[in-house]
Amino acid sequence: MPKSKFKAIYKELKADIESERLPYQSLMPSENQLIIRFDCSRNTVRRAIAMLAEEGYVQPMHGRGVRVIYTKTQTPPFLIAGIESFGESARRNNLKTTTKLIRFTELTADDHISHRTGFAVGTELYYVQRVRSLDGDPCVFDVNLFDKKLVPGLTKDICVKSIYNYIEKDLNMSIVMSKRTITVERITQIDEDCLNLKGYDTLAVVTGQTFNSEGVMFEWTQSRHRPDYFTFQTTAMRHKEKKKAPQEDGGGWEDGI
Repeated sequence: MPKSKFKAIYKELKADIESERLPYQSLMPSENQLIIRFDCSRNTVRRAIAMLAEEGYVQPMHGRGVRVIYTKTQTPPFLIAGIESFGESARRNNLKTTTKLIRFTELTADDHISHRTGFAVGTELYYVQRVRSLDGDPCVFDVNLFDKKLVPGLTKDICVKSIYNYIEKDLNMSIVMSKRTITVERITQIDEDCLNLKGYDTLAVVTGQTFNSEGVMFEWTQSRHRPDYFTFQTTAMRHKEKKKAPQEDGGGWEDGI
């Protein structure tokens, strides 16, 4: 059985949920039913379900099955809990994307760049500015810095196509983790020049550092989103606070103050 079997199952079940063949609040077919349907192992089914749960499509209930919890948003969501390229997000939301390269150059990190991004002073970097359009509407302005040693051979053509595809397939680097901050900021002159702002004077700004499998940062990025195209979606779990042991003298519970 191919290692990617669980991903194919995940995609098919996800399509069933998004098309409402498996409607909101309904119960998923049982594990046994899915095993028969996809002719696979129990572990394969569980991996597919785990992916759906991670993205907020379903909620497993111990001993009671798996419930569909996905509902459509008014604007297509980017996933803040996952790491996906702009193109991957657009395809997931059935949107056509185009990229216009505004600037591609090389520079060396000075004190200011180091303080802002986390790259060490003296690091040689690629500096990339791109305008992203969804269905022909320029609505996102991206700024990226890449460590030249970790992402060698970057070109203008790659920047227009897919940098992450180049990193993962050509350089065989694993993109593992990203730390992000979301702010709301006033537009700048370059935002006005490059984006169709539709009267907005602020943008949703996502700033992040991205790390490889060695825990080394290879990218700093800032994505500036027009508000009407900005819906970030994540899934959070509430964990019950553990009760603290009573004091030995019987004087009650520790309050942590």
